[in-house]
Amino acid sequence: MDEPASVIGMSGHRRPISEIVAEEGARLRNFIRRRVPDPADAEDIAQEVFYELVEANHLLMPIEHVTGWLFRVARNRITDLFRKKKPESFSDAAVEADDGEMLRIEDILSSPDAGPDALYARSVLLDELELALDELPQEQRDVFVAHEIEGRSFKEIADESGVSLNTLLSRKHYAVLHLRERLRNIYNEFTKA
Repeated sequence: MDEPASVIGMSGHRRPISEIVAEEGARLRNFIRRRVPDPADAEDIAQEVFYELVEANHLLMPIEHVTGWLFRVARNRITDLFRKKKPESFSDAAVEADDGEMLRIEDILSSPDAGPDALYARSVLLDELELALDELPQEQRDVFVAHEIEGRSFKEIADESGVSLNTLLSRKHYAVLHLRERLRNIYNEFTKA
């Protein structure tokens, strides 16, 4: 009968992979879920980490501290995920209308030349946007303003601030989620009238 797959430590001690997965799986998944908003992406990363553990075993790579190794691989995969994803632009953000149609900010924000009612609606929306920006934590507001309003790249912001690219992407993501919700509320108020 075949012996179950096991990881060899630097000391020569063998630990079955199934035991490692059972002991560390829940902690590792929680670690990943706290950093990756999409549950499907989080589960994919967890599976990749365990796959790499099996691959390391096949290559007979000794792993001294398996737990540390798993979390380091997970951090690397999370970094890879955020590097692959295109940053979400606020102008690409959409809100869902009552009829299910997705509306972008350009669809909601009327032209200043469209008459007094449209000018009023635009003014209210811009005021609401300003209030929503003020509600954001300073770090989220700074990265949102720098990227969306000032048009600076994330690399440029990271170089200037010393904050990692992944942290900036995460801050921007949460800022966009908050602003979407606020725009959805103001849109609903105008469409009910």
